[in-house]
Amino acid sequence: MTTIPLIQSMLGLLAGIVLIVVLTARFRVHAFFALLLASVLTGCILGFPVATIIGSIKTGIGSIVGSLGLLIILGTTLGLILEHSGSTTVLANYVLRRTGTGRSALAMNIIGYLVGMPIFCDSGFIVLSGLNKALSKRSGIPMIVMASSLATGLYAVHCLMPPHPGITAATAAIHAETGKVMLFGLLIAIPVSVSGYLWTAFAGRRIAVTASDDISAEDTALKGPSVLMSVLPIAVPILLIAIRSLSSLEAIHPSLLLQMIDILGMPEVALSAGILLALSQLKNNIGTILQEGAEKAAGILIIIGGGGAFGAILAKADIGSHIAQNQSVAAMGLLLPFLVTALLKTAQGSSTVAVIAAAAIMQPLLPVMGLDSGSGKIICVLAMGAGSMMISHTNDAYFWVISKFSGLEIKEMLRVYSTGTVVMGLVAIGFIYLLSLVLL
Repeated sequence: MTTIPLIQSMLGLLAGIVLIVVLTARFRVHAFFALLLASVLTGCILGFPVATIIGSIKTGIGSIVGSLGLLIILGTTLGLILEHSGSTTVLANYVLRRTGTGRSALAMNIIGYLVGMPIFCDSGFIVLSGLNKALSKRSGIPMIVMASSLATGLYAVHCLMPPHPGITAATAAIHAETGKVMLFGLLIAIPVSVSGYLWTAFAGRRIAVTASDDISAEDTALKGPSVLMSVLPIAVPILLIAIRSLSSLEAIHPSLLLQMIDILGMPEVALSAGILLALSQLKNNIGTILQEGAEKAAGILIIIGGGGAFGAILAKADIGSHIAQNQSVAAMGLLLPFLVTALLKTAQGSSTVAVIAAAAIMQPLLPVMGLDSGSGKIICVLAMGAGSMMISHTNDAYFWVISKFSGLEIKEMLRVYSTGTVVMGLVAIGFIYLLSLVLL
């Protein structure tokens, strides 16, 4: 294959990124079509034949969807089952009883972290928004503090932990080990979530904002499964995946126990176990909920497929070979994926699109950054997850979910929540750097 000049490669890359940002942020074009058009434009600038462009797009879509399609479907379905069964509300009320109404903001942050493991951040916020408003009224804590505390707890795990779509797609694109990304992402999300709460408490301490009266409060005493049955569908998959990641199957003849751990700890099998546990709490509408889960997952997979197409085109450009000797790039290390993802996130709004596009850019650069080892790939994925947090503002759909369901003004949202996402991203990359000192 003819080597493509560096200037032409960079022009194709930048043109693709700009097109994604303009189409999604300015013209509200669906992310799949934005990624698809960016793939075609980049391929044309790189001088690829039409047949090569189309072939690469098809291969990229098939590869990424094939590798993580099942994981996305199962994760989405588990979240919906927990939502419909009332498990999320039961878990929320349990944490509240332990922390007390006076610490309602901290409680909502903890709830966001726990509920956010299987549920997307926007869905989790919608489900808990009524409870959040009721607690704000009871405790006298301003709604901006309550809403931002819940939002940052949900956001921390959404950006750092599979099976959420962006970080999952990046894990597949970089070929990192899903179990370890999930385990380390879950651990790093703890201080990140706490930092979101602390910043919220600091930035919102002088703001007295109340929610609008047209949002009905949800009954905090809503009946549902027991606390144990509410938490098991979340805890069991995480535990199985963690045990598999920490165990070793390098022996020539692994024992039967290790073989069972290897099977049960596969993310797809572990999530299936969580679904079965969650289904035991449903009495009706099982078929409808499963259908809803499949339909919602389909929309996510379409976006991820578009990211795979864009990545396949960029892989053919082999940009990494052009800058392999560039010492400034090599010196940046994990800061490069963090900054690229943060730029994409801030520009076009979607954490999922940002991390998918960044993964396509970073994959060929792993050797240059010194992150082409197994541990290095995990660090790279987590760094992109940290970048996908910042900055959430008016071009982010999640920003508007928080504002709409809490009755908050944009000014307060920008002052407290948006600045909080900057703090969270910086804290995340700081802890990821410390993790890299141990793993690399």
